[in-house]
Amino acid sequence: MKTINVVAAIIKKDNKIFATQRGYGEFKGGWEFPGGKMEAGETPQQALCREIEEELETEISVDQFVTTVDYDYPNFHLTMHCFLCSIKEGNLTLLEHSAAKWLDMKHIDTVDWLPPDVEVVNQLKKLF
Repeated sequence: MKTINVVAAIIKKDNKIFATQRGYGEFKGGWEFPGGKMEAGETPQQALCREIEEELETEISVDQFVTTVDYDYPNFHLTMHCFLCSIKEGNLTLLEHSAAKWLDMKHIDTVDWLPPDVEVVNQLKKLF
């Protein structure tokens, strides 16, 4: 089975987490932490900074590793490296997502998270 390595930004501000809704592809409509595929030679941190710049026109600081999630979809294996991040510059402009929300821990389960992101949410509940 093909393995896809991705990174995800858990962007935190004022005790809230930034969630995005996929605007395209097989998982359109599902909620996720923004990020994307790692390119050859990139560290997870470099990939995360590049992806958030491309998807959200925002410069972030990668502050803390949270977890790595391994998840088997029917056609591929996903390895997702997740980091707590903060905004350095930019306004989180949605270029690839259809919607976004800032969620506190009380409301973090009010969106339909994609399966690998559910695992991240469960880790966040333990941290906060």
